[in-house]
Amino acid sequence: MHARLNGHEPVGRFAAAEQDRPAQGVLRVVSWNLLRLVGAAVEDVAELIGRYQPDLMLMQEATAEVNALPGLVGGTLYREPMDRRVYGLAAWSLHPLPPPSALPLPVSRMPGRVPPRLSQIISFAGVTFANVHLSHGQLLNRLQLLRIVRNIDGPLAIIGDYNAVGPIRMRGFRDIGPREPTHTANIIPFRLDRCMARSIDCRVSQVAERGPSDHHPIVLDLSVAAD
Repeated sequence: MHARLNGHEPVGRFAAAEQDRPAQGVLRVVSWNLLRLVGAAVEDVAELIGRYQPDLMLMQEATAEVNALPGLVGGTLYREPMDRRVYGLAAWSLHPLPPPSALPLPVSRMPGRVPPRLSQIISFAGVTFANVHLSHGQLLNRLQLLRIVRNIDGPLAIIGDYNAVGPIRMRGFRDIGPREPTHTANIIPFRLDRCMARSIDCRVSQVAERGPSDHHPIVLDLSVAAD
């Protein structure tokens, strides 16, 4: 099991209570779809970071506004724009964070298809994290997950907005995210924000208050699984 990094300083006025932080040896990851231009602002992300004190914060539909996040809470932010969109994927940590890579995902061959998507691949504390905002097509988003799985070895957590309906089954992976709905469309609740993981245990998972986005953040306390 990989130890949680020490030296985590309070984040200004956003600092959380000690009892809110995970135990030693546990990585806390928060994921939130910000709803591009009309949803959560960078100050809302800073508030969420202060409340939950994540080791890693993953964002989907993040506009260039989130580049101001280190000025509010410190740390390092990497944003990966998506082709022909005003938004992209972003990852933040107060700890040293090596530059992520971008993995192109399968695209639809149908006429009028949307621009291609990608996954932001982050190596952190001995674990690979794939930050995702998958397509709405239910066959296509499963193929996108398989592209990630086939390109990455070792402990892997695929976290973000899956846009998936129903169960997902991949050999060697478990659905370890919260079971509560994270998004409501036309009064119907959906569990769109998920975490599929290999060789990783989830100690605690929860759905946080929605805030100004149309998605609830999810909070995961993770550790590398024993054999």
